[in-house]
Amino acid sequence: MKRTHLPLNGLRVLDAAARHLSFTRAADELAVTPAAVGQQIRALEDTLGVVLFRRTTRGLELTPEGEAGLEALRTGFLQFEEAVRAMQAGQSSKSLTIAAPRDVTQKWLMPKLAELSKRDGEIRFVLIPADETPDFTEANLDLAIQWGEGPGEHEGEALESDGMVTIERPGGGADMRIGWPGCMAEDASALLRVGDAGLAIDAAAAGLGRATVPEILVRTDIETARVARIGEPKASRLGYWLVAPLPQWRQKKVQALIDALAQ
Repeated sequence: MKRTHLPLNGLRVLDAAARHLSFTRAADELAVTPAAVGQQIRALEDTLGVVLFRRTTRGLELTPEGEAGLEALRTGFLQFEEAVRAMQAGQSSKSLTIAAPRDVTQKWLMPKLAELSKRDGEIRFVLIPADETPDFTEANLDLAIQWGEGPGEHEGEALESDGMVTIERPGGGADMRIGWPGCMAEDASALLRVGDAGLAIDAAAAGLGRATVPEILVRTDIETARVARIGEPKASRLGYWLVAPLPQWRQKKVQALIDALAQ
């Protein structure tokens, strides 16, 4: 018999009925009707080509054929339970692997993770740089942060932000526009171009000009007066998203991380 065709539901019913020697008590354990137990046993007998139970004046009895497989069956169910526990062990793991662009990690993610570590000294993080859409099939990722209009093919939640903000060094800097990949309209007039928003913030802080960057990345620099904001933030169709495929997204430890980061 092919492993993929094992009648697992029927075998589970057989185990319960054999322990109780009663379809009624087996039904109570399995939360089904006695008729459903009888149907499963008959279907299993048809599949296996053997008789598993006989009714006698003393009640239900296992046949020798039914008795012959019980020890191995119960050992198998115990191994299934161990396998399930092993697979679920990751839910209680304190290790999380996160992929994010370098500037997001430096300007926003690191402080967030530091706060989480203060609250839970056992938590561990593995950080992977990811400037493009992360490949969850090749990396052992739990969660990723990506820039765009939405989560794409994955599940996702947007990071709360006021949009984009223009900044410069306090007191003013060079009369120059600083551009970076992903900035609004890919500012063709920029005289200085850098690799990411984090470098654009640093360049503005150094007095090299004005940069328009995600508000979420420059909050601390504005609060500490490392840079000065020019005007009010502007809404943007683009933003940072927490993303993961559905299996990872459903994990309790990932949901707990999402809740903490989204605050």
